[in-house]
Amino acid sequence: MGRLFGTDGVRGVANADLTAELALGLSVAAAHVLAEVGTFEGHRPVAVVGRDPRASGEFLEAAVVAGLASAGVDVLRVGVLPTPAVAYLTGSLGADLGVMLSASHNPMPDNGIKFFARGGHKLADELEDRIEQTYRAHSSGEPWERPTGAGVGRVTVYDEGFDNYVAHLVGVLPNRLDGLKVVIDGAHGAAARVSPEAFARAGAEVITIGTEPDGLNINDGCGSTHLALLRAAVVEHGADLGVAHDGDADRCLAVDREGNEVDGDQILAVLALGMREAGTLRKNTVVATVMSNLGFKLAMERAGIELVQTAVGDRYVLEEMKAHGFALGGEQSGHVIVLDHATTGDGTLTGLMLAARVAATGRPLAELAGVMERLPQILINVPDVDKARVATSPELTAAVTEAERELGATGRVLLRPSGTEPLVRVMVEAADIEQARAVAGRLADAVKSALG
Repeated sequence: MGRLFGTDGVRGVANADLTAELALGLSVAAAHVLAEVGTFEGHRPVAVVGRDPRASGEFLEAAVVAGLASAGVDVLRVGVLPTPAVAYLTGSLGADLGVMLSASHNPMPDNGIKFFARGGHKLADELEDRIEQTYRAHSSGEPWERPTGAGVGRVTVYDEGFDNYVAHLVGVLPNRLDGLKVVIDGAHGAAARVSPEAFARAGAEVITIGTEPDGLNINDGCGSTHLALLRAAVVEHGADLGVAHDGDADRCLAVDREGNEVDGDQILAVLALGMREAGTLRKNTVVATVMSNLGFKLAMERAGIELVQTAVGDRYVLEEMKAHGFALGGEQSGHVIVLDHATTGDGTLTGLMLAARVAATGRPLAELAGVMERLPQILINVPDVDKARVATSPELTAAVTEAERELGATGRVLLRPSGTEPLVRVMVEAADIEQARAVAGRLADAVKSALG
């Protein structure tokens, strides 16, 4: 059996892979492991539990709450809020544990469980491993030690979480957004209420799409993975910019007033220059992943800003930032971490800070994002292959070597197994789009042949 925890928690099809029994068992295991490492020592433990609007989140939330309370943990149920809101509240309320139920940008039938440690930070890999080992031991028959009487956890609905989180977002902005017209696509997800409210409180005129979740329509043709509706709405309403979130709102992509996409690399570039100007870009460094467009790296070099690159995954960006005291990092997909104000990627905060830069400079977003030129980049997802053999297949190694020889210094190749889905991602950059497309197509065929 493979490892339950991927790069972003435990995910799968709800009620098939991710069952109520699994959610309950993992929650009990998490409580026991954190107690064993001393997290709960000297006080009664508290957990914050939130979810996105997926229908399956309702029964999975019930399972998680039951598991935690049965293990003696008091639970604050914050309801439907973004992942970064659960992380923030875990820290601001002094909770020992945070749990978010969401599969982010994945389709509605999927769901996931993500745990946060005290302070709102993602759990270390070794703690996730211990939780999984403990869960497996007890699911095969080893009995739990169970509290009784007053020792069981109490469950409280914490409605103040929404206002506390929105107030935090607005309070950390460097300037207001008065005079800006912004379209927000909430992906019918966790930010459907939060993001419009935060932008409005910050002074923007807000137009919304994708903000009517019904439990079934999350990410359905909208949000950061489907920008067509946002592009059309921005142009139709003559807005200054548009922002799109994913299902759990830990990421943000943008659209300029002409309807052109502004991706995570461009957002990082805009924020990096603004933070350097404000003196908040610590060590004059930004952290990104190996998937960042080569144009981003060149733009940072021209601006005299240092770039540190990590493996793909916002957890690795965050680890690098925390280890070296950097203030800004993120991914091309729109996960942007502003470590002074958030412990994880925060799509609403990212959109607010991007809009604040537009408001402060008086320059259109297209001009600000023009600091970098995106080189043609082709990304092909190859499903239903043995992603574990990407690094060990001689056939793939030979194919990559040949592709790199053809591209030379004007491009690059990256093959990466997805951390959350059963597929391999093939990425090719080149100065010419047709060359990038041709090379990526050949590599995708090689992946199917070697790993299929």
